[in-house]
Amino acid sequence: MRKVKKISCVSCGKEALEKDEIGINKKLLGEQVETFYCMDCLADYLGVSVEDILDKIEEFKDQGCKLFE
Repeated sequence: MRKVKKISCVSCGKEALEKDEIGINKKLLGEQVETFYCMDCLADYLGVSVEDILDKIEEFKDQGCKLFE
């Protein structure tokens, strides 16, 4: 059984980020990124709304992006 590493937000410390949160960090900040933001902190960091990020996630899912399977 594979142990899943819990990833926390580097900014606010929110624990156990969701799969889509990790995926959007990799998609927008680079797949090699080692620190991750929760949705709220990523939106602040990028200067956009959480809704904008959620819309992007849906777009990437529709495009078949492997980060959001």
